[in-house]
Amino acid sequence: MKKNVIVSLADANYFPLLDELVDSIKRFKESENVAICILDAGLTQEQKEKLLKKVEEIKSAEWDIKVPEFKVKGKEWLKSQVSRAFLPKYFPNYEKYLWIDCDAWVNDWNCIKLYFKACENGKLGITQTIGPGYKITSKVSWLFGKLALIKSQNFKHAVKSKIGYDKARKLAFAPHINIGVFSLEKNSKGWSFWQNNLAKTLKAGNIFGSEGLAINMSVYIDDLETEFLPLNCNWITSNLLPKYDEQQKTFVEPYLPNYKIGIMHLAAGIWKDGKDMRVDKNIKIEIETLNNNKILKSLRYNN
Repeated sequence: MKKNVIVSLADANYFPLLDELVDSIKRFKESENVAICILDAGLTQEQKEKLLKKVEEIKSAEWDIKVPEFKVKGKEWLKSQVSRAFLPKYFPNYEKYLWIDCDAWVNDWNCIKLYFKACENGKLGITQTIGPGYKITSKVSWLFGKLALIKSQNFKHAVKSKIGYDKARKLAFAPHINIGVFSLEKNSKGWSFWQNNLAKTLKAGNIFGSEGLAINMSVYIDDLETEFLPLNCNWITSNLLPKYDEQQKTFVEPYLPNYKIGIMHLAAGIWKDGKDMRVDKNIKIEIETLNNNKILKSLRYNN
């Protein structure tokens, strides 16, 4: 029986990305010891049959916390904002859970080992979206050159979710935590922290992003013990483009010592001529190589 599991979710539109994620995992021999399970948020029967040849189990995602129907009607994919906080309920036979958004793919197995190691003893394994080369972490509007209006992602969503200004201030300048890749043990108290905070954020705020705000609250307000992993373990391409190592034929961080990208995450998309790379795999963008060349590359997984 496999003890560790990687979980993701998709609807029919994002199935190509999900399929690529699964393929990027299974190309590593080490994946033979890790289960892959999928939450279905609107996959077709044909898509599920294709996936079942590669993964252990597929289950339909649910609204584990009730939300107003008018906010989510026709948007089954929004279940990812809730169901990922309840993974042990869906797939109870595992000890450690690693969630990877379907618009991400695995480039280096070492980061998978790090995530499973990071969540030991009840910790949350996760990556902050801040690192070398990040030039802006929060937006501020200045009034009369002295007063500041905070527009950080955490603060803005926290205020809208009506969790209270005291808590919102604690989150205002905390480095944002991206929930697109994380690990937790089955018996971690992190699940209950997260679920309780999620119930609060869903009441007044947007559905989209509520799960991220809730995990930020769990870490920065509830002091959930957390193992912060390097940025290359969840490399968000829309924040900072990678470079390409032509000799090793792999994507790397753009600054020395140019560590290999572990998980490439296309969150928010990579756009060109009004088209998103997540939707159109033919889109290529110009990126730099370690040899100071410029080449056109897709950042999608290509097996």
